[in-house]
Formats: sequence, C-alpha cells, structure tokens
Amino acid sequence: MSLEDEIKKARKEIVADGYEMSVGEIISLYKDDDIIIHPDFQRLFRWKEGQKTRFIESLLLGIPIPPIFVFQNEDGVWELIDGLQRLSTIFEFVGIRRLPDGEIDSPSFLEGTKFLPSLSGKYWNPTSDEADDGIGRVNQREMKRSRIRVEILKKESDPSAKYELFQRLNTGGSPLSNQEVRNCVAVMLNKKFYEWLKACAVYAPFTNTTALTDTATKKQADTELALRFSAFRNIPYDGRMNIHEYLDNSLIEMARYDSFSIKKEDDIFQRTFTLLDRSLNKKAFKKWDGKAFKGRFLMSVFEVIAIGVSKNIDRIEEMKQTEQDEFVIEKSKALWSDKVFLEHSSNVSGITRLARLLPIAEDFLKP
Repeated sequence: MSLEDEIKKARKEIVADGYEMSVGEIISLYKDDDIIIHPDFQRLFRWKEGQKTRFIESLLLGIPIPPIFVFQNEDGVWELIDGLQRLSTIFEFVGIRRLPDGEIDSPSFLEGTKFLPSLSGKYWNPTSDEADDGIGRVNQREMKRSRIRVEILKKESDPSAKYELFQRLNTGGSPLSNQEVRNCVAVMLNKKFYEWLKACAVYAPFTNTTALTDTATKKQADTELALRFSAFRNIPYDGRMNIHEYLDNSLIEMARYDSFSIKKEDDIFQRTFTLLDRSLNKKAFKKWDGKAFKGRFLMSVFEVIAIGVSKNIDRIEEMKQTEQDEFVIEKSKALWSDKVFLEHSSNVSGITRLARLLPIAEDFLKP
C-alpha cells in the first residue's frame, strides 16, 4: 500500500467535526451532564493559582485560547479528551466543578495580574451581600460570551481513534507523565483492567521488592512497572519499537481483548512477587557486587529476574520453600556473571537492552 493510500485509509477511520461555542454554553452542558470528565481524569487537575488566573484573564480580555477535544459517545454525550486544565479552571471558578467523589468543589478566587491587578481576591460571585469581591455581572457576561473551539471526534470513528488522539494530545510537553496518560486511556478502554493494574502497583510484596522513591511513585512509576511486567510476559517485543510506544500498544491490546485473563495474570503476579519478597525483599533488583546487593533499583535486573521467575513459577514452587528462596538468591547473584546480561544491561539503548535481555529471562531462571 502506498503512502497516499495509507493516508486515505487512516482519514476514513477518523470522523471529526468542530465549531466554536461560548463559555456559557459549555458551562450549561457540564451542568446537564452533556459533557463529562471522568473522575479519574479530575484527579489530574493541577494548575496553580497563577495559571488559573492567567487563563480566566485571557477569557476576560478576549485572548484566543487553544481548542478542546471531545469524543461523542453512543448517547451523544461528549467525553473530554483534552482540555482538562482549562475547563476545570472555568468550572472551579464558577463554583460548579464536581470532585471525584461527586461533591462540588469550593469556588476559587483570582490573583492580580500585570494587566488586571484588581483581579486580586476576586470570585465569580461575591462571598456575601455586603462583600465587593465578585467580578460583577458585566464581567460574568463577557466571560460567558467568550468562545472556545470544540473539536469533536464522532462515534463513527475507528474505536482506537479516541485513545490515539488522547495520547498524542497529552504526551510531550504536557503536565502528565507517560503512565498518567496510559492510566486515562486504560480508564476509557477497560476500567476493570485499570483498577487491577493500580491494585498491582500497591501490592505489598511488589512495593517492597521494587522499593521505588516517593518521587517516582508520584509520577506513576509503580503502575508503569506493573504494566511492564504483564506486557513483557504477554506481548512480544519486536526489538524495534520505542519502549513507550510498546507500552502504549501493549496496554491497549491487553485491556481490549478477552484473550488477556486478569484473574490468571493476577495469580502469577502475586505468586512471583511474594516469592521475590520472601527471598530478597528490598535487595531484589539491585546490583550484586560479590559481597552484597547494593544501590538503586535496576530495570535490567527486573527485566530478567521478575520475568524469568514468573515464567517458571510453577516449577520453582515444586521445590521446598527454603530451596525456592536459595534458588532465587543464587540466580540473582549469578546474573552478574552472565555475559549477555553484562554486555547489555548498561550503556546501551533501551531498545537494545530489551531485545537482548527479555529472551534470556525464562531460560536463566529455569530450575
């Protein structure tokens, strides 16, 4: 198929529309649940007060702002794909923003700006009949008449178009990490899969053995690591794809298709990390220097030891418990004498590392 044919085919898979709407119309749609923001997306609202103020200032001054993107579902309801920070700022300021638990958020106030210093301390409505801290009816009307372009992905589009669009709009230069974007995609695809993945990330033996920092956890590194584990086990890595593209595609494949059994994978996940926790605890996935396991978590060790144990968990569990522990410990030490591992565990690209280490995991941990 030629490039031109590929472009024509891809265009047919995306049915889109778009037009400008007033802020007032968008507020009304939100009040009537005709535009929805998934509760798990709402938790990603993280603009600071200064950012919120500058955005409201832009609306008041009539400064053009970027479009928002929505997906029109089977009921005609718009699901927000991109524009969370902007719309949440509007809804919070007006006093209608719903929190993940369904409660209404407290109305926010503005800060003074270079052009509008008198915005300082102003709310949408006055805090009392006597107070002079509202922006006033005239300014409310002006803001509600401000226009935002809404790009609409129609329900007739290819089912994967919504997830592809979300990833492209929210990856690179955005406030979301790669895994936060994947989490949102997982929610749209299969909430049960998403909830299982989050449960894996907080499973005690998993958190003990990976021993990630608080900073890494806040960026969803624990959830990404749990995703890597199942992806490496179930979705072949071709040795060419960027790791993040591979994880994006793997998540969609595992979440969308019935061939992936959450129950079966959860059983293997728990048995694997229970064994690793019992035998190595926080020493798992660290460097063996000949005398002790030291240093930080190493992805290369995780890719061999965790995946290798999981692929052989039935045979390993046939041993006595003390033998299981000794086996895992000795294999973790022996890894640092393995030629293939030493050649490809550091100072190589992630693509090369995965292509060389994943294939040796199962045989290396075979009893």
